[in-house]
Amino acid sequence: MPASPSTARAINDRLALRLLQQEGPLTAGQLKQLTGLSRPTVADLVERLTVAGLISVVGESGEQRRGPNARLYGIVADRAQLAALDVRTEGVTVVVADLLGAELTRASVPIADDAGTGPAVEQAVALVERAAKEAGAERLHTVGIGAPGLIDPATGELRDSSGLPEWHRRLVAALQERLPARVIVENETNLAALAEQRDGAARDRDTFVLLWLGHGTGAAVVLDGRLRRGASGGTGEIGFLPVPGTATLPSATDCEGGFHSLAGGAAIAELAAAHGLAATESPGEPRAAALVRTAVAAVSSASTASSAYTAFSSGPSDTDRFRYDRADRFLSALADRLAVGAASVVAVLDPGCVVLGGEVGQAGGEALAARVGERLARMSPLPAEVRAGTLGGGAVLRGALLTARESAQDDLFTPRPR
Repeated sequence: MPASPSTARAINDRLALRLLQQEGPLTAGQLKQLTGLSRPTVADLVERLTVAGLISVVGESGEQRRGPNARLYGIVADRAQLAALDVRTEGVTVVVADLLGAELTRASVPIADDAGTGPAVEQAVALVERAAKEAGAERLHTVGIGAPGLIDPATGELRDSSGLPEWHRRLVAALQERLPARVIVENETNLAALAEQRDGAARDRDTFVLLWLGHGTGAAVVLDGRLRRGASGGTGEIGFLPVPGTATLPSATDCEGGFHSLAGGAAIAELAAAHGLAATESPGEPRAAALVRTAVAAVSSASTASSAYTAFSSGPSDTDRFRYDRADRFLSALADRLAVGAASVVAVLDPGCVVLGGEVGQAGGEALAARVGERLARMSPLPAEVRAGTLGGGAVLRGALLTARESAQDDLFTPRPR
């Protein structure tokens, strides 16, 4: 059946708004060219969106003469303010942004293990309220939250998961009670995959798997452009994957003995210690990431010194060789471990691409990704490119902000019935 006039107007309005979001400010002529709509239709939608307070004149195009045709229209960024939270076991980070995703303020608060559920929740909620006030946001429209654990696909709520603080679940409810805002919660690894696909290592992929490597392990599965959560929201709980090389098997309540025992932060630190590696951590950086970063730097430095030896006959010192050998063996052993998990995922899903995400994946960079890729090619008959994540731990916060922005825009860009 043909669309009604009101439906056609709604479709045209959303198309124009999406173009303004993607391309930035545009003239009416540019909107006409990009949408393929007639000049009167574009003039009507510009008027509707302006009256609705969604777009405004933000300047003039230098390519045209002054006048109505030169006016540049852009989305009114302060029409709504958003917040994004990265909830970890040790603390919370929040970003407040405008409707286009531009960051207005950022803040963090550490939360001690013995803080107690009530005080921990109050610390986190107060952080969000202070950040919103600092950003000048009288009312947050949407809050996106990234947290470890399972999200119930039926309710969208964070499920009670063993090993995670109770205050995580209570925080979501508290924010819904205290803030006049829509609150959306998503698994942290899923949000990291969304961010890597939009802004990071998987921008050209609509099918890939992200292996989260930080304090813990996880995986996110994107197939044909869609994030897959599974029947119970547990897709990607790769820490529980039984693997060779561990002393025991995981249980329904404990991932010890699973892939987590090979690739979790503590396991990587133990592997580094066994190879005689030490590292100085940067503020907020997981120890495992610092160790991997140090190893990559040592290997890179030794390779540079070897190149200098070839060119200038002044080779690396014994100390450099010793550091290189330890770092090289550590990275090779770590790549062996990561390839075990990656091969299991590739054998089942055939994603064609595996992104090593999280702080460890970013610290390892191409040096670690290449080693994992070499081993994976020997282990699996299915081709799969291995890439290093580019957003690191910040991918969770970025993914939470993208989710909040899309939800707010879907709400604001949908015409209200008259």
